[in-house]
Amino acid sequence: MEQVQGLHDVAVVVEEGFSAFEFSVACEVFGIDRTDDGVPPFRFAVCTEHGGPVRSRHGFTLSTDERLDRLDEADLVIVTPTELSLGSRSDRLAGHLHRAVERGATVASFCSGAFTLAEAGLLDGRRATTHYRYAAELARRYPLVEVVPDVLYVQDGPVASSAGTSAGIDLALHLVREHHGTAVATAIARRMVVPPHRDGGQAQYVEAPVRPCADESLGRALEWAAGNLHTDIDVAAWARTAAMSARTFARRFRAETGVTPHRWLLERRIAAARLLLEDGDQSVEEVARRCGFGSTAMLRQHFLRLVGTTPTAYRRAYRGARAPEPVRLVPQGA
Repeated sequence: MEQVQGLHDVAVVVEEGFSAFEFSVACEVFGIDRTDDGVPPFRFAVCTEHGGPVRSRHGFTLSTDERLDRLDEADLVIVTPTELSLGSRSDRLAGHLHRAVERGATVASFCSGAFTLAEAGLLDGRRATTHYRYAAELARRYPLVEVVPDVLYVQDGPVASSAGTSAGIDLALHLVREHHGTAVATAIARRMVVPPHRDGGQAQYVEAPVRPCADESLGRALEWAAGNLHTDIDVAAWARTAAMSARTFARRFRAETGVTPHRWLLERRIAAARLLLEDGDQSVEEVARRCGFGSTAMLRQHFLRLVGTTPTAYRRAYRGARAPEPVRLVPQGA
């Protein structure tokens, strides 16, 4: 089975008791024309099993003309969450989801939509996640699923799943990034006024929400580090730029960002390397040097662990999937 090349056709499934927020995430990322920002157009459809109106858990109804057979054309099928007590038992939906995977499309779930994928058998033998409050129940109901609690999203081959609420945004942007590159995902995130990238392994629940840095001195330290990724940044010296002890710096850093200083640096360096590999002509050795990895071996090690492929393979796959005309980004506000 080969994965579908590119991501241009997206279908989202809604069922009785669906959640409006996660449904709107799919609409916001894939259902809005942002070609003026250099974002490729997506063919987008909202599908229900019977074609009639379905009621949300918030009390309103939604109608659409598209039915499940529309899933057979999609490059990406998104299953939105519903009430756990209404977990899908639809053989028709399960059949469409299996056929999507078999022909190389991606199937993704947001939040408790993972229960629908698990019920269909798509998660058997795969890693998956859901909202941290439901992770134990998912593992109990479906023992063949390797539940990964406390992460934002997981992609295991052609099947992906995300944690609760805003983690659906992170997964959607991750899928855009994988197929269309960092610049396109960042353009969508900019319009949505959300962080362009949160690594899937980041914890779901942190001491404080992910937000712009409230501590002014820490904020300046982050800006300094982001502009000096090519250098050997010592965390103790980094803490001194914020006029803090190393211990206080580490504690405030995690409270503000949800990750450790070392993890933050690694994620920023990987993001910078991806941009250079996508759009630059520098050698992999030069990319490693400019992003602060010191050696190609170190870049390869971390890139493989976080991105799932090597820098050379990433550059080859991304450039091979690009359209003949380069993406043109037009800086705009939201």
